[in-house]
Amino acid sequence: MPTDPLAWETRERRVAYSCPGFDVVNESVRYPDGADGEFDYLSEPASVCILPFTPDGDVVCIDEWRQAVSRISHGLPVGGTEPDDDDLEAAARRELAEETGHEAETLEPLVTVEPANGIADAVLHVFVAHGCRPTADQRLDHNESIRVRTRSFAALTDAVANGEIRDGRTVLALSYYRLFDDGDGTA
Repeated sequence: MPTDPLAWETRERRVAYSCPGFDVVNESVRYPDGADGEFDYLSEPASVCILPFTPDGDVVCIDEWRQAVSRISHGLPVGGTEPDDDDLEAAARRELAEETGHEAETLEPLVTVEPANGIADAVLHVFVAHGCRPTADQRLDHNESIRVRTRSFAALTDAVANGEIRDGRTVLALSYYRLFDDGDGTA
């Protein structure tokens, strides 16, 4: 039983819909006031986002078609963890290589967040990668359409400020790095 008076009690849980990448979960719940209700949410594996700096201090970025919003999204490499990933760093290195063809000399965790915990159980782990160099071709999934390019950190933060970059994971990673890490974007 939950111990906090704000907690809901989950009475029953079922997967209402499943597809590659996520499930829609339905739970029968009891609210703190004793009333019963239903709650649906998106359930997916943890994901990783990489802020990859080249040796020159530029950032390796991606342009990717996003069907849900019917446009190209400008941002950072992001991907889900997979069962054969040894750990989160391995997942970040794999996603960086698959989406951009780059490998990093070093990789450091930056922050872990729940980007949409009102509607999803998603957990996003953000990493900063330094010394990123192209070492291979992209290895895209069948449903990925991605173009790789580099941009200065200043150009990226300007793109967030002017609304060109709207991807929440990218906005979060850049903002957190700018506020709490090096701050000036120099690698």
